[in-house]
Amino acid sequence: MKAIVIGIMPQNKIRERILSIARGEHKPKPTEPKIWFTSMRSLAEVLSDENRALLKIINDTKPQSISSLAEATGRKPGNLSRTLNTMSNYGIIEMKRERNHVRPIAKATEFRIVA
Repeated sequence: MKAIVIGIMPQNKIRERILSIARGEHKPKPTEPKIWFTSMRSLAEVLSDENRALLKIINDTKPQSISSLAEATGRKPGNLSRTLNTMSNYGIIEMKRERNHVRPIAKATEFRIVA
């Protein structure tokens, strides 16, 4: 699995970057970060030791639902669901809807951080 590149930049700089991309003034290179955080603290909260272990479990066991992941990890489904949604918002996990359940898929287990 390929490592995801993560960048850290103040919110106003992220906004400027997005606007310059939208205006066509900047074309992001493939090596540039795809995910942005506004501080090391927010990055550390999302990629905590516990959450990185969760990503590894998702990658190794390929759970069919949040419920089966909750059983495998011993976490409560509600708490687990909030964590997965946060990670999904950053593009670290994909939440794939299937019939009557949602299957979490890890998009990466390795990260390269550019600050």
